[in-house]
Amino acid sequence: MVGEEGAFVLGWDEVLTEEELSTTLKVLCMSEEEFKEYKEQDGWEDDSEEEENSTLSNEALSKLKTPCKKLLHDSVLLTLESYGADLKAEQDLLNNKEAFEKLSRREQQALHVRYGQKRILHQLLELVQ
Repeated sequence: MVGEEGAFVLGWDEVLTEEELSTTLKVLCMSEEEFKEYKEQDGWEDDSEEEENSTLSNEALSKLKTPCKKLLHDSVLLTLESYGADLKAEQDLLNNKEAFEKLSRREQQALHVRYGQKRILHQLLELVQ
């Protein structure tokens, strides 16, 4: 369901791998009986056209059912724990011109990427609380 990389891609305004995330949330939040039915039908063959055309925008994420929101919330917390430093530490380093300039160009770029990733994850946490 998640694809080769085993991750979902989030942007500032929406989920970029929305089909994978939507399907994963549906399956993980199913009862055992619903899952058996899902397996027997080889998935949702007759999803409504409206559902297929909807996007997982930030607004849609904030309106998910409670079990799905909790699952996303807990997943984001686990992902954030995998980083060495928290968002504030990264922000402090970015704001400290002297310390930032001591980093190699590669370290500076990595810092910008990590900081952006963490900001998106923190935004998602707020949406699913």
